[in-house]
Amino acid sequence: MTAKTVLVVDDEPEIRDSLRDVLEDEGYRVRLAANGKEALAQLRTLERPLALILDVIMPVMSGTELYAVMQADPQLASVPLIVSTSDPSRAPLGPLIMKKPIDLQRLLAAVARMF
Repeated sequence: MTAKTVLVVDDEPEIRDSLRDVLEDEGYRVRLAANGKEALAQLRTLERPLALILDVIMPVMSGTELYAVMQADPQLASVPLIVSTSDPSRAPLGPLIMKKPIDLQRLLAAVARMF
């Protein structure tokens, strides 16, 4: 069986590393990206099953911009995602939104439901 992969996209290295550690402890394979552009390159090559934890405010390509690209691409539109943000008013409508700092138990429960 293919490992369940979570792509964590956040421009803050401490957040990426912390989420990676928590998710790996739960048995997920974790990939990291520092912005939407890096994430998009990975999304096009990562095997399924796949889920995404996406920050909104990032340089190069924001989470909102990446979400728009994903919605326009039938292969990426089906990837389940959680948006993490300190400013929910800037988050795209549709996906599950978690306000930073993230409640890790709630996050783990949400990720488990995605697979």
